Amino acid sequence: MAEQVVQKKKGGKRSFVGLVTSDKMDKTIVVSIDTKKMDTLYKKYVTRTKKCKAHDEKNEAHIGDTVRIVECSPISKDKCWRLAEIIERAK
Repeated sequence: MAEQVVQKKKGGKRSFVGLVTSDKMDKTIVVSIDTKKMDTLYKKYVTRTKKCKAHDEKNEAHIGDTVRIVECSPISKDKCWRLAEIIERAK
């Protein structure tokens, strides 16, 4: 799984690197973003996963691809992210 990478650009837009888990919708992908967080009680790292729907205008990304998504203005009820680039294709 891809590690979470958060970068703030000049406009305050966040970007994440994640793994595409679904591409069944038209012009929409579901990206799974993993983060590691220290558990306060047990002092162990726990993996947290969050899923974001991102806009993929050309339907380029497919399941298993590692992608970068960038925050944007709301496109629909659930989509406020868009595909910036495909970092690595699935094998």
